Amino acid sequence: MPLLEPKPGALRPRKITGPSPDRVPEHLASGTPRRLREDLVALLGADKVLWKVSDLVRYASDASPYRFVPQVVVVAEDVDDVSAVLSYAHGQQREVVFRAAGTSLNGQAQGEDILVDVRRHWSGVEVLEGGRRARIRPGTTVARANAALARHGRILGPDPASAIACTLGGVVANNASGMTAGTTRNSYRTLSSLTFVLPSGTVVDTADPLADEELVRAEPALCAGLMAVKREIEAEPGLVARIRAKFEIKNTNGYRLDAYLDGTTPVEILRGLMVGSEGTLGFIAETVFDTVALDREVCTGLLFFPSLPAAAAAVPAFNDAGALAVELMDGNTLRACARVPGVPADWAELPKGTTALLVEFRAPDAAGREACGARAAEVAAGLELVVPAPSVTNAFVSDAATVAGYWRARRAFVTAVGGARAPGTTLITEDFAVPPARLAEACGALLALQAEHGFDAAVAGHAAHGNLHFLLAFDAAEPADVARYAAFMDAFCRLVVERFDGSLKAEHATGRNIAPFLELEWGPRATGLMWRTKQLVDPDGVLAPRIVLDRDPEAHLRGLKTIPKVEAIGDPCIECGFCEPTCPSKDLTTTPRQRIVLRREMLRQSPGSPVLDELLLAYGYDAVDTCAGDSTCALACPVGIDTGALMREFRGRRHGPGEERAAELAARNFAVVERAARLAVAAADTVAERVGNAPLRMVTGAARKAVRPDLVPEWLPEVPAAAARRLPPSASRARAAAVYYPACVNRVFGGPADGHDLSLPEAVVAVSARAGKPVWIPGDVPGTCCATIWHSKGYLGGNRVMANRIVEAAWGWTAGGKLPLVVDASSCTLGIAHEVVPFLTDDNRELHAELTVLDSVVWAADHLLPHLDVYRTVGSAVLHPTCATRRLGDEEHLVAVARACAEEVVVPADTGCCAFAGDRGMLHPELTAAATEKEAAEVTARSYDAHLSANRMCEVGMDRATGRPYESVLLQLERATRP
Repeated sequence: MPLLEPKPGALRPRKITGPSPDRVPEHLASGTPRRLREDLVALLGADKVLWKVSDLVRYASDASPYRFVPQVVVVAEDVDDVSAVLSYAHGQQREVVFRAAGTSLNGQAQGEDILVDVRRHWSGVEVLEGGRRARIRPGTTVARANAALARHGRILGPDPASAIACTLGGVVANNASGMTAGTTRNSYRTLSSLTFVLPSGTVVDTADPLADEELVRAEPALCAGLMAVKREIEAEPGLVARIRAKFEIKNTNGYRLDAYLDGTTPVEILRGLMVGSEGTLGFIAETVFDTVALDREVCTGLLFFPSLPAAAAAVPAFNDAGALAVELMDGNTLRACARVPGVPADWAELPKGTTALLVEFRAPDAAGREACGARAAEVAAGLELVVPAPSVTNAFVSDAATVAGYWRARRAFVTAVGGARAPGTTLITEDFAVPPARLAEACGALLALQAEHGFDAAVAGHAAHGNLHFLLAFDAAEPADVARYAAFMDAFCRLVVERFDGSLKAEHATGRNIAPFLELEWGPRATGLMWRTKQLVDPDGVLAPRIVLDRDPEAHLRGLKTIPKVEAIGDPCIECGFCEPTCPSKDLTTTPRQRIVLRREMLRQSPGSPVLDELLLAYGYDAVDTCAGDSTCALACPVGIDTGALMREFRGRRHGPGEERAAELAARNFAVVERAARLAVAAADTVAERVGNAPLRMVTGAARKAVRPDLVPEWLPEVPAAAARRLPPSASRARAAAVYYPACVNRVFGGPADGHDLSLPEAVVAVSARAGKPVWIPGDVPGTCCATIWHSKGYLGGNRVMANRIVEAAWGWTAGGKLPLVVDASSCTLGIAHEVVPFLTDDNRELHAELTVLDSVVWAADHLLPHLDVYRTVGSAVLHPTCATRRLGDEEHLVAVARACAEEVVVPADTGCCAFAGDRGMLHPELTAAATEKEAAEVTARSYDAHLSANRMCEVGMDRATGRPYESVLLQLERATRP
């Protein structure tokens, strides 16, 4: 047993509230049933089958209010895997559900048998015809696809608010549209071709000229049945008219019956039916989209009205004026969004009835923008607007920062409102459409219905298209509250259908919660045709049963998930999944959402439950140890949930008293620790030079087993040599324009071992002097640190010691904040500027408020570059913006410095946190390998003259991932400006 084993039971929740009625049953404590697991491992290989109970729990939840525990999770790598699973399911009478991003809101990506993950191995974008089309794999996020297309002045038509997380497979399967797509730019209208796998295993590429011929040969009964349905529909003019009318407004409830009218062959009909089929008719393996122009010139206004109906009444005028987007946000939404970073805080006090319209016009050039602005102003002049808070301007603007802030608030609708809900309540997101001309009337009716049933929902939506969303919160553990929700849904559905002839699902798809109301909207004839379609395509009912089609009138009340109260940091989480694409461990162990989901399941269990014991056993490594702690999840989360901070708290809980004392002692004697670390690195480098890396790996491997793998780093060949014992000479304090603080990582480790003549501290001193901005390095820098070492590992005492020491020292060095403090490692800049604050004494917090802490890339971009002459540049440079650089908002500065040094600067589209995280990449090398896989593939696909970043250990991580030498952008700047 390791000497410093984590404290037993440290991660056990302090207050277990179970047993909950929706807890995972005890028979799943050992995970997937053995026979099923063995069958799938034999079929696919062990690495593609996730079977532990912790795996089943983390895949049981998504962004919807439902929760269904799968029997097993398959991580499919290719079409052959998908076909093999489908074949197995047919033979064993099992069910299959596909899941990608897990951002669906109605439970359509959840299953109770075989769940297939089609995100992890299914990403990729191929830009075609100069951007006019794009071939996109189904696990690719909308944001990633648009990043590739934007370089060509194009984007996708669908633009859902969850673009940073949702994947194209899900967008097509749900026919998700978003703010501007309406009925003309959605997937159904902009999809050029599809490759899909039918439940039988037949693969169809609709772009293949021989596709129909091959399909008739492979599936003759299916083809005949589809054409028979087409003939039946076309023989009924009233039915044809009804189908056309239903899709004149946004509608994703049920199957796209207009596919029978728009398609002339079985393949064309199936191509249309697959859109919005929610995984019930087949697996979408590849998409080819026709793209739309990216009009970069915008004219955007956020206009405030006294009430929801008043705002809705203004929508037609903006539609007539040519607005591309008219988004509505009611008072509940606006007040909830006040907690979103960048949104005015005074929104929190807006009057209850206040409603805003976010109106945007877009144009290809400045002249078009000016014309849009004139039309917008003309409409606005005729409106009775209100100014309910000082931040409100009711003006149309074009500056990027203001516009981005408006859209940040709008896109945060679900998460911001969900995060503000009462603890322990389940969130339901409803989505409906009415003819746009009747929107104001529908808003009034909705408000009255909510009041009648005791709800005070938040309302927002795509008002231009008559499409509104509203959020309801209720306690799924309370039968009376569930009954209240059920009564509301019955009345709401009747209202939309009978009074407005609207769509019960405009863009979120039928899923589970509207399936019982499908016939209410469509009538028995059209609904019967949908059942026939399902029977034709999936006669054995293998794919996603009870999704879209379900004869149980209470199906929408089954599987509602309870939300046990967890730690305060994670409790606001609504499990939306926006955090997942940015998470370094997403393809290795767990994501921020899953870390919280697992925590909630622990609280559903009863004390002593075998399920709880198994979850705790896995949680240490899967959740805590393999979290990089970079907190980029907080950037992606619209309400700023920092799961990294929660994992650091858990690390602290696992420390024994002796371990905490040792960490605090190291902080108090850091000068000794620093010298010892530098000597150890130097000694290791000497050993590696003489006998190779194997002995060092053997020694560190033995130490890791003896002490604890999460405490003792593994030796990596990429670890740099030791830094010089002494810091370079610098300007006197009297002459200095800034105080330069070389981070401890740059005092222990040297730079790249490829013959560079200057260390990073030498380069910063030299280039600063060259710009006429000399810097001073205090003599007592050794022995100080930004405290991130202790902060990242959850050592509370050591963190307090060093946090206060560095602030007191910086206060003295900078003459009470008169000089800026320049830090040469982005994570250390973040640590001193922000992360030390909660651990400071009251007096030191006041001192800290007077400090100006600058990252070296900001110092270089803002203070040095204007005074430097560039004498030589390299042809190309690839950047790795660190997660700390992004959290500081300094990425533009990093790019600016790189552009001064290179003719071409590339930030990889797949860039992300490298997860080296100080020493975490040495403690868990597998974490960095997983985190950097896609970025490394993009970097190594071509050659670059320079590989640049802003943190030494991140550079080491990227060295290891790519086999290319990364270095600080400041080193490159010094060479570029050296006379």
